[in-house]
Amino acid sequence: MTRRRVVVAGLGDTGVLTAIKLARHADVVGVSAKPGLVSGQELGWRLARPDDWARHNWIPFGRFRGLDRVRALHGTLTGVDLVARNVAVRLADGSSMEIPYDVLIVATGVTNGFWRRPTLQTATEIDADLRAPHDRLAAARSVIVVGGGAAAVSSAANIATTWPGKRVDLYYPGPQALLDHHPRTWATVRRRLTDAGVGLHPGHRAVLIDGFTGDELTAEPVQWSTGQPTSSADAVLWAIGRVRPNTGWLPATLLDEQGFVRVTPELQVPGHPEVFAVGDVAATDALRSSARNRADGLLAGNVRASFTGKALRQYRPATRRWGSVLGIQPDGLEVFGPNGRAFRFPAWAFDQVLMPWIVKWGIYRGVRGE
Repeated sequence: MTRRRVVVAGLGDTGVLTAIKLARHADVVGVSAKPGLVSGQELGWRLARPDDWARHNWIPFGRFRGLDRVRALHGTLTGVDLVARNVAVRLADGSSMEIPYDVLIVATGVTNGFWRRPTLQTATEIDADLRAPHDRLAAARSVIVVGGGAAAVSSAANIATTWPGKRVDLYYPGPQALLDHHPRTWATVRRRLTDAGVGLHPGHRAVLIDGFTGDELTAEPVQWSTGQPTSSADAVLWAIGRVRPNTGWLPATLLDEQGFVRVTPELQVPGHPEVFAVGDVAATDALRSSARNRADGLLAGNVRASFTGKALRQYRPATRRWGSVLGIQPDGLEVFGPNGRAFRFPAWAFDQVLMPWIVKWGIYRGVRGE
């Protein structure tokens, strides 16, 4: 039987895992604006300790054993012809090409702040992007973090623990942060923040100028629409969740009102059974939870089933966010379940068991040494 051609558009966290799972079953081509996996996870760890973060989260594609059979192209997607079934790509060298597909998987993710951008980058540019915000935060005597999600909470905690002498304040609009998590998660994390010396300021909603996305660290005073006095710091980190789907290369007929890719419960695009979407770009549910619930395995299984006409499985979204919130800390890693209860990996287990065996071998099927 002729091997099918699968194009994975986007090789971020979810795209890489999907490509690895399909590599033995199809001719897989991946397209990425980066020359390796640059994870969008663990913002606080990335800002506070970028070298440690990069060891586990910025990995050139050639180091993944599971991608040895995958043709990874460094370029940006510029369009798709749904009738002819090919995608248009502008490569890093400036040339263009069209790639035919039997199955297209859209995993292009979202833009969110300066840490998740779809811009074409070299390895040197990625390293500079990691270093610049860290250096600016290191030089600041005071930092304001605006936002109530995991990125904001993680950033405030990691900045405070990395630079204990720095004044760090977290401002969020609701009575508590982490509203998409179980309340028990926030109760635990709030204690961690307080112990780290982070000032907590509930009920603060920032005034945002039209078009402001928070894609840069700023230094101007922050005004509040909720009536509190203006707040100032040497550096202001905006983690306000203004995500924009990276779907400008797709026709509007595939997208919902917010620009995310519409999908069925089987993660197929309605009217185009040969097109699938997964991760933050897929409109699976309000939390777009297929990015964090191992939906890559279900999707890969559905793609294989589509080759033979077998029944496809349905994705069932999680009702709450779960997982790590603060990232690895000196005393280990806390992973919160959907019920808000935490399981702790000691620091030694993170370095000697979790990352090398469970993540790099168990999940990624082997990552070569640096």
